[in-house]
Amino acid sequence: MGKENEKTKSLEERVKLTGKLVWDRYDEAQVKQAFAFAEGYKGFLDEAKTEREAVDAIVKSAQKAGFCAYSQKGKDKRIYRLNKDKSIGLATVGKQPLEKGLRIIVSHVDSPRLDLKQNPLYEELDMVLLRTHYYGGIKKYQWVAQPLAMHGIIVKTDGKKVKIVIGEREGDPVFTICDLLPHLSRKAQEEKKLKEAIEAEKLTILAGHLPFADREAKERVKLRILELLHEQYGIVEEDFLSAELELVPASKARDVGFDRAFVASYGQDDRVCSYASLKAMEGVDAPPFTTMALFLDKEEVGSEGNTGAKSRFLELFTADILRAAGKEPSDVLMKEILFNAKAISADGTAGIDPNYKDVHEAQNNAKIGYGVCLSKFTGAGGKYFSSDASAEYVGEIRELFNRKGITWQMGELGKVDEGGGGTVAKYLALYGMDIIDCGTPMLSMHSPFEVASKGDIYETFRAYRAFLEEG
Repeated sequence: MGKENEKTKSLEERVKLTGKLVWDRYDEAQVKQAFAFAEGYKGFLDEAKTEREAVDAIVKSAQKAGFCAYSQKGKDKRIYRLNKDKSIGLATVGKQPLEKGLRIIVSHVDSPRLDLKQNPLYEELDMVLLRTHYYGGIKKYQWVAQPLAMHGIIVKTDGKKVKIVIGEREGDPVFTICDLLPHLSRKAQEEKKLKEAIEAEKLTILAGHLPFADREAKERVKLRILELLHEQYGIVEEDFLSAELELVPASKARDVGFDRAFVASYGQDDRVCSYASLKAMEGVDAPPFTTMALFLDKEEVGSEGNTGAKSRFLELFTADILRAAGKEPSDVLMKEILFNAKAISADGTAGIDPNYKDVHEAQNNAKIGYGVCLSKFTGAGGKYFSSDASAEYVGEIRELFNRKGITWQMGELGKVDEGGGGTVAKYLALYGMDIIDCGTPMLSMHSPFEVASKGDIYETFRAYRAFLEEG
């Protein structure tokens, strides 16, 4: 009987697909490494709450690691290029000829949030409020009755930029959206569908209450706020028309749980993958293939615009890499390089929540603590709006991760007809390159306080490093 059990166990180990919990594979030293990596990551989250701030933080970190802004005067091996201060590319020239293709990791640095409208200030009932327009996929009810910070820039008539960060420092005022008390909310909110209970036009920011001294003035509170803004920042109301001001949670990244095994913060989708790919790029300085990390904007609204994945920034940066390698760019050469590239679309995915297991198909969805998640495809329904990685490319990545001892899993985003979501993979696939989605599973995605396992975060970094090291 004992021999039969041993044979059965041996067969199961050889042929069955079984996930492995990250913590069961780590020794004490690796647990410490994962926790240490999370500390740096939390600092990045606190520093980079908007796409502009993320790009600033990436530049500062990359420069310390030896990357420099590309200059046609020299043949630098580690270069970066900014795109309008809202997206950025890093590259390290490798040993193999560029014609054999790049190794690309692409993530995004924008997150769901509330943007101020261009003409936001108004006064009502002796209070000043600011009108907003939400950005990306949010649940509106999650953004009321909590402290919010204001981040962004205001461009004045003379072209000067004024940087705004209010609500992050100790002693700073914060902003908030007031909610209706339960005593009066039955008809106004509770009898409505959840998505209709908070109306978009009622996501207005409470911003002031003290009136201007002259009691004969019109809109006295608004006038006093404008006076304060002019005194502190030198701006007038018209300057809001050329501003990008975002309201984000004022909270800091925090450990969660008695054992501190989770990180919770705003903006982990997709700054968890951005930080992991940044650190992977910085740590690989002599790759076999030329490596590139793209940190793009506008993914949460369909990758539109001149700073998103649909822009031509990838082509422009590829031309820089060619020049850095001593080659003259041509259209044919660039197409060949991108066609032969291999890429990872680095984006977070949903982990199975114990409270909402019914929206997941457990056999094919990501589990928290089981490592970085590969997704062969994303999209919705019948694989619409999706890039679908080939079996050959999935096999390559499998072999690499297994050989490198990466803890990984394969997952889809929920049940087939439950919803779905997209990434930037399909926009890079247009060039003919192989690409697969690979990122960190999370709980409470797209909320103001997303949750990820420190083990999954660290395995995401290890996976990206392995990809860049060997491609």
